[in-house]
Amino acid sequence: MQQPFWKRWVSYIYELHIESTSSDHNPHLYVSLRDGRYQLCTANAIYSFEDRYDNFSETFKLVDLNKLPGKRVLILGFGLASIPIILERSLGLQFHYTGVEIDEEVLYLANKYVMDELDSNFNLVAADAHAYTMLCQEQFDMVIMDVFFDDLIPEEFETTTFLERLKAITKPGGLILYNRLAYNDRDIKYTKAFYEDVFSKQFESGTFLEVKGNWMLINDQRFLKK
Repeated sequence: MQQPFWKRWVSYIYELHIESTSSDHNPHLYVSLRDGRYQLCTANAIYSFEDRYDNFSETFKLVDLNKLPGKRVLILGFGLASIPIILERSLGLQFHYTGVEIDEEVLYLANKYVMDELDSNFNLVAADAHAYTMLCQEQFDMVIMDVFFDDLIPEEFETTTFLERLKAITKPGGLILYNRLAYNDRDIKYTKAFYEDVFSKQFESGTFLEVKGNWMLINDQRFLKK
C-alpha cells in the first residue's frame, strides 16, 4: 500500500503510527512508517523493517549468494517480507520464495502493505514453522530461520532434531541462515551456548557473523566472502 508522499517525508522526522492490531499469537502488533519504510513491531521486538532490517542486510553483504545451487528460498518467520525486500530491491536478486508464518494477521499485514510492491514469486503458508519443517518433503537452496515470539525463540526451534530437519530440507551445497539475538548479556550467553553446544555439532563447517545486535549462524563458512 502506497502512503501519501507527505507521510513518507514526515516519517524521516518522526515515526508515524499506521495500524495496530492483535492476534492469538501476538497480543501487540503495530505497523508504523519510519524513515520512509514500513516497520512491524511487537511489544519488545522489531519483526520487519524493509531494507533496514539490518541483521539481514548486513549478512547479505558478507555472504556470497552466487554459490547457491539454485533459486528456491524458504523463510521461516516471514513478517512483512523484509528479507525478499532486501534481496530484490537492494541486491537486485530474484528468487522463488516459500514464506511460512504462523500468524495470519502478520500475513494479512504483509499483503496489505508490501507484497504488491515486489516482483518475485511467492508461496505464503499460514502454518507453524516447526510443524512445517518436520513435515516438509521439499528441498530449498537457502533456508532462513527467523522465528521469534516477541523477543524469544521457542525451545522447539533449538533442538538437535530441528536442526537435523533444517539440514534435510536444504539442498546439498545450500545455505542455512539462523538468526539469533545478541543484544544484551543474557542474549549473548544463550546464543553462544546454542551455537557451541548444538549448532556447531550439526554443522561442523559452520560459523557465525555478529551483525547489529544479532548473531547470524551459518551452516557452511565457504559462503563467506573473502
